[in-house]
Amino acid sequence: MKKWIREFLPYMVLLLAVLLVRVFILINATIPTESMENTIMSGTRVMGLKCTYWFSDPQQGDVIVFHAPDEPETLYVKRVIGVPGDTVEIVDGVTYVNGAALEEDYLPEPMEGSFGPYQVPEDHFFVMGDNRNHSLDARFWQNTYVSKDAILGKVYFSYWPRLGWIR
Repeated sequence: MKKWIREFLPYMVLLLAVLLVRVFILINATIPTESMENTIMSGTRVMGLKCTYWFSDPQQGDVIVFHAPDEPETLYVKRVIGVPGDTVEIVDGVTYVNGAALEEDYLPEPMEGSFGPYQVPEDHFFVMGDNRNHSLDARFWQNTYVSKDAILGKVYFSYWPRLGWIR
């Protein structure tokens, strides 16, 4: 019995460490639609860290994984546009946060339409996909804002079909 324990204990410790990292540290998601193109292409698998927001809040521009406000069992990946207290408004395709036009060099094409204004409540965030004309996001949800409790982590890199950093 002692020999068995001595032989398999390192494997059990390693397995436990991997499980702890997976459960408490890493978040994994797949992008099912074109809503984040060209930043993240459809079918891409991404990895993020759950611990990023343990001691701080998401910031404008962060790409996050969260439970969708209207479908809590579904994971979404979108970009934070407005943080608590911000006023977000889209006028003729230009996004304004607190009256200042947002520079969005990650958009694949100009956004169409006007939306808002949205006043982001405390402990909530306003998010949109990077491919605005093909994204079902906060502009269209019944529950417009993502609560801080629904956010699972910040996306840092893609690992399939190719490895790359997400900005």
